[in-house]
This record gives sequence, structure tokens and C-alpha cells, in this order.
Amino acid sequence: MIFSYFYRKSDSMKINGQHYHTIWVKETDPNIIQIIDQRQLPFEFKIQDLKTINDAYNAIKEMWVRGAPLIGVTAAYGMYLGLLSLKENANLKNQISDFAKYLESTRPTAVNLKFAIDLILEKTEHSETLEQKIKIAFETANQLKADEIENCRLIGEYGFPLIEKISKAKKGETVNILTHCNAGWLACVDYGTATAPLYLAHKKGIKIHVWVDETRPRNQGARLTAFELEQEGIAHTVIADNTGGLLMQKGMVDMVIVGSDRTSANGDVANKIGTYLKALAANDNNIPFYVALPLSTIDFNMNDGINQIPIEQRNSEEVKYVEGWNNNKITKVRIMPENSTVVNYGFDITPAKYVTALITEKGVCKTNNEEIMKLNK
Repeated sequence: MIFSYFYRKSDSMKINGQHYHTIWVKETDPNIIQIIDQRQLPFEFKIQDLKTINDAYNAIKEMWVRGAPLIGVTAAYGMYLGLLSLKENANLKNQISDFAKYLESTRPTAVNLKFAIDLILEKTEHSETLEQKIKIAFETANQLKADEIENCRLIGEYGFPLIEKISKAKKGETVNILTHCNAGWLACVDYGTATAPLYLAHKKGIKIHVWVDETRPRNQGARLTAFELEQEGIAHTVIADNTGGLLMQKGMVDMVIVGSDRTSANGDVANKIGTYLKALAANDNNIPFYVALPLSTIDFNMNDGINQIPIEQRNSEEVKYVEGWNNNKITKVRIMPENSTVVNYGFDITPAKYVTALITEKGVCKTNNEEIMKLNK
């Protein structure tokens, strides 16, 4: 596939009418990687420059970027930036290995991180000079970005018929879709995973409405998913995280589509904390529960996600404080007693038995080991 590293596709997602990817090479300086700083959305639109591997580390660790596919692409560019800092006479093998360990330490749950870093290590291993390694790392990161864009586009193509089928069954009435956290284009590079079928359905004229979980504690649903849908003109309603079960009981949800940060080979799905509860509610109300993800998010070497997927614990400050827009700036407000103890698990794991199917760039797949392993061929 031919792909221009600076090209923004005409059918890609938009902010204020202008097409963007979430990460790109600066057009005037290939030694700088640029990202949309997601900490500021939806209140302010800011672009950050990543000039060093430390910048890439901070961008991933502190969630300037987030979402499994985007984390992977950012890590790949981070390896490239690290190589740019080396001298020809450096111990390249040890330095590159240290870069990999450094970046892998940022976010333990999302498997795309390791996938991308291992890809850079594999592609640069047999090149002899630093110049060659830099060139190969740059090309590999660019290609990974292109691949993830195409993967998300295909997820949209394969997921669209699931929405279309419900629309036809409802004789063209609005299809109500519930999603959790942000698995949109902001979590990827373009299109998104869970949102890709939604965007395609909207473009094809199918009436849809999206229930958007606020997704505490960082409110990625209220801040990011709602922002995306608003920019695309898609009807949506933000709800408190615990509202979904009631909506399902009342017949106000036709399907659930979420993303994934790591899915094991047996179909267990790690996703933003709160996903498991939505799956239980969907199961109890006979509502299809789909997980949209690229193959780079499947850990084909792991056969028991419930017991083997590492669950990231994040800073208690995320729970103690809530961010909002006040007096033209982002402000933090404490919402609990100062000395109360907090635990902040970033993810939970939905057992495969509660997942209707996976939506991947290779098609819709049942959540069992035999079917999932076929995707890896």
C-alpha cells in the first residue's frame, strides 16, 4: 500500500472541519513527531511536538495520547526518536534494548505497545549502521501508522452490516448504540475501532444514536467520544457510567460496541474499567455486545486473559479530583474527603462468554480460541 506520511485522507475524521490524524511527522522537520494533546480536549485544541524518546515516554505515560493503537504507533515513533539521539560509536544493541524497556514500562495493559516496539526491534536488528537503523525505524513507524489506519477502516466495513441489520429489522428507525470510554479515532490514528462502524453507518444514511458513557475517572467518553461525535454530526447523549443497565432494561439500547486494550487468544477482553459491568447487563437483557479491535490488540500468546492480563493501577489523583472548564482554563476540583483511601484500576476484563463477537480487520469472529487463532494466519 502506498501511503504519504504527511497525507490526511479526505474521508478521515475532522476537527472544526479540518482533517486530522492523531499523530504525524512534522511536514517541515522529519525529526519531530506531532500529536494532538488529548489532555486538553474538548476545551482546547493543542498540538504537541515530540522531539525525544523522553517526550514519547511522557506522552504515553501521562496520556497526552491514549488508546491501544495510538499508544503503539507513538511507541514506534518513540524508538525512532531514541535512535536519532545516538552516536555511531554507541553500543547500539544495548541502547536500543534500553529504549525498548523504557517505553514498555509506560502502560502495562495495552499489548499494542509491546507489539510496536518489538516490530521496530525486529526490523532494525540486522542493519549494521546507525543511519540504516534510523531509516528503517522511521519507515517502520510510518508503515505501522498506515496499517492501523487501514485496519480501522476495515473494522468499519466489517462492523457496518451489524448496524445495518438492526436498522432493517427496525424498519429504518434509529439504532441506539452504547459505547464505553473512547475507542474512536482519537484512540487510534483515524476512524477508530468501536466508532468506525458508527461513522460508516452515519455516512451511509442509517439513523443512529449513541449512548456515551462518561467513563470515570478521566471522563474519556464525556470529553473525547462526545467531542468526536459532535464534530461528525452524530446524535449522541452522554450518560453517567451506571445508567447503561437501566437503558437496556427499558429497551433503549440495540447493541453495545466497545474497544479493547488487550484481548487474549481465548477471547477475554481487557478494556477500560466498567466495560465488564456493561457486558453483564447486555447479557442479562439479550443485547449483542461487540468488541472492535485490530489484530495488533490480540495477544495470541495468552490463553487466559482473566488471570494473565496485567491490570494497570493509576494515580489516585485521577479519582480524587475531577477536571472541568472554568474561567477559560482547565481546573481541578477535589470531590472527596482529603484523607480517604483510593484505588484506581484502569481496566477490567470481560470474559469471552459475554462477548457476542470480535470485529477485526479480517472480519467478525466468535470469541473462542480456535476462531481467534485463525486470524493469526
